[in-house]
Amino acid sequence: MAVANAEVDVLIVGGGPVGLTARALLERWGVRVLLVEKHAELSPFPRSRLLNVRSMEIYRQLGLADRIAANAFAPEYARVRFRDTLHDRDFATAAMVGVNAPVPESPVIGVVTSQDRLEPTLLAAADAEVRFGVELVDLAEEAESVVALLADHRRGEETRVRARYVLAADGASSTVRPLLGIGTEGPGALGGFTTVVFDADLNRWCADQPAGVYFTPHGSFAPLYPEGGWAWFGATPEDTADADWPDVVSRALGPGADVHAEVLRVQHWVMNAFVAEHFRHGRVLLAGDAAHALPIIGGLGMNTGLADVHNLCWKLAGVLHGWAEPGLLQSYETERHPVALRTLRQTVADTKLMVQVLTRRRDQLQAGEPASAELELPWSERYFAQLGLVLGVAYDSAAVLTGDGTPPEPPDGGTDYVPTAEPGHRMPHFWLTPDRSTLDAFGEWFTLLTPDPTHWAQHTDARRPLRIEPLPKEHADLCGIQPHGALLIRPDGHIGARWDDHPSSDGTLHHALTAITGSAPS
Repeated sequence: MAVANAEVDVLIVGGGPVGLTARALLERWGVRVLLVEKHAELSPFPRSRLLNVRSMEIYRQLGLADRIAANAFAPEYARVRFRDTLHDRDFATAAMVGVNAPVPESPVIGVVTSQDRLEPTLLAAADAEVRFGVELVDLAEEAESVVALLADHRRGEETRVRARYVLAADGASSTVRPLLGIGTEGPGALGGFTTVVFDADLNRWCADQPAGVYFTPHGSFAPLYPEGGWAWFGATPEDTADADWPDVVSRALGPGADVHAEVLRVQHWVMNAFVAEHFRHGRVLLAGDAAHALPIIGGLGMNTGLADVHNLCWKLAGVLHGWAEPGLLQSYETERHPVALRTLRQTVADTKLMVQVLTRRRDQLQAGEPASAELELPWSERYFAQLGLVLGVAYDSAAVLTGDGTPPEPPDGGTDYVPTAEPGHRMPHFWLTPDRSTLDAFGEWFTLLTPDPTHWAQHTDARRPLRIEPLPKEHADLCGIQPHGALLIRPDGHIGARWDDHPSSDGTLHHALTAITGSAPS
């Protein structure tokens, strides 16, 4: 018989990057957290390989960006290359914009790194309890809490944990999502794939033309760590039980390669493409792959999940600490569900383009065209830039005050990003000092950016965490703010409200914070 053995504010289900990042964010807010992960340890597989510029902004806020970058590849690896075999020349290539070189729109640069290199850093970033080998098998929602039934596979025990909220970050094959009866929309499973982790000396073909991934008609190759190691991934063979994996990798390298692959690990997985119909069911919230499983092309899956919890955790903290009403949590789904749908469309389109390139090349070779033949690409060099989708996300919900009542304009694609200080958008990056960005002013509080901090200091709201920061005139001008105007920035860095000039009354800031947090006026 299972007995209750713990009470926590938030139970996080899933110990991947999304769950671990949520744990670190919530601990910063002083929220009591328990994280459970059904596997006995962190994943030994490389899996996701890219942290985009927005994710690194989040990790800069957590003080982790430098540590993560130190273990990552150099920026020149932020490129994809297409080849007939790994030891042939490129017939197509594309850069990962915002990762291959700094962009003026951000104080950080994205990185190419393997998930198994990232997760230990995230695990060490917080002290909240983590239980490995513990799986959520059932849950029951009550008026003021959720009771979760947990199975400890190592001890053979079942326990119950009572949590105010549950954050399900338990992957595309989520246990929690079907328990809640939440369906999905989208193409679904796109096929079965296998990743083979191996050691081999491939530097003679790659050292002078580094890449995060090399696509070939025989599967894809990816360097795993700056000090060495490789992965091959491709369609899963029919007979996996008798597969000779060193031979599979050797044949994928192509004739004449003469390379022996020392296989270390093999993992079979399904490439999914769907978005959950809902991200919330009462006191249970979905994030990461549990909420949206995205094709790996473009590297947006894990990054979208990190943005989920960055959006959600300050709202959970506000409700738990009493300066926000529970209704604020509805803005999580309202804001993030449309982003997931747009990102799904982008990643499916990216995948189709990759298939088109490889198909055209195969047709060329079958037609006997020389290896030097030019290939007309179905994309422009800007297609994979994606900054519009990464930095240009605009939220439209009750947690954003637009002044004139019009919703923020969402990005229409993944490439173009035009910084704007309109409500709902991420606050643009400006350097306040040589090493301090506007984005560094945000944290476990609301931030008021204004050219006139003395005047606005008279309007502070003691009920909610708030800091006032001076905004230099040159930046205020770029934001369209007059000498007495202000921008109210939410803890996730998105603009909650703006005043082009002085406040209309002494209660202006208080009423804005009240509206954004869904709180009753005090």
